Amino acid sequence: MAPVFGVLRHVRLVAGVACPTTSSPSPVPLPAALHNYKYLRPLPAPSDNVIAYLEPGRPRSLSGVALRAFCLGAAFSAGLLLTALILACTPSPTWRVPFFLLVLSTFHFLEFWVTARRNTPVATTDSFLLTANWPAYAVAHAAAFAECAVVSVFFPSRRWGGVDGLCLGLGLALVVLGQTVRSAAMLRAGASFNHQIQYNKADSHVLVTSGIYGWMRHPSYFGFFYWGLGTQLVLGNVVCFFAYAAVLWCFFSRRIRVEEEKLVEFFKDDYVQYRKRVGTWIPFI
Repeated sequence: MAPVFGVLRHVRLVAGVACPTTSSPSPVPLPAALHNYKYLRPLPAPSDNVIAYLEPGRPRSLSGVALRAFCLGAAFSAGLLLTALILACTPSPTWRVPFFLLVLSTFHFLEFWVTARRNTPVATTDSFLLTANWPAYAVAHAAAFAECAVVSVFFPSRRWGGVDGLCLGLGLALVVLGQTVRSAAMLRAGASFNHQIQYNKADSHVLVTSGIYGWMRHPSYFGFFYWGLGTQLVLGNVVCFFAYAAVLWCFFSRRIRVEEEKLVEFFKDDYVQYRKRVGTWIPFI
């Protein structure tokens, strides 16, 4: 025990002066190098102009972003839980309805998250795309929900006939592929990606031809086109599948034509040569 008491006595002595054992220890000062670490510095107070942009009702409203993210998270959780419960407890095909809610909430969250991550200056509450192409976009999804619910409840055996299982598997694959390609395209393009057609070339705009853009032009459109078709295959919506195919093809055909006119204007022959060697992988576009 003697060595132990010797150690304790040594601890109680500082420069030969006995210290009370009941006193609280002094705070240990941080190394000088840590004082220069950026995360330990106090944040500067935002200017009035910055605060105005973040106030409720403004495009970059923090409360607006939080509310939308919360609602999408709740929709995702509800969709996931209901899909799992229906699949586990019943043979009913109604699981497809909450599955569509799950997929939609994932899509809209990723639209904002990827934009905020890779093109922060243009990220607003509109980047969730919840009201994009209003009201046509909302009507299309409402029709898909309605057709799936009606068929699942009243005509559960009327979907794709003998190839329903094949269509379901293909639809799931297209949903995953489409979402992955679209998000990857937005991440790769960074500041050169925008949800709106740009009619004036910004300094940040560059012609992206590498990565997934080396495989296809407009991969974000490819992703959404096949994602949309995949959702209808999963839902078993015969009517909405063909309606989605027609509407999406017409929409992207016009949009790509207008967008490529501006891209040729911005990047001249570089884009012309890129367009010659790389396709869109969307039929007849």
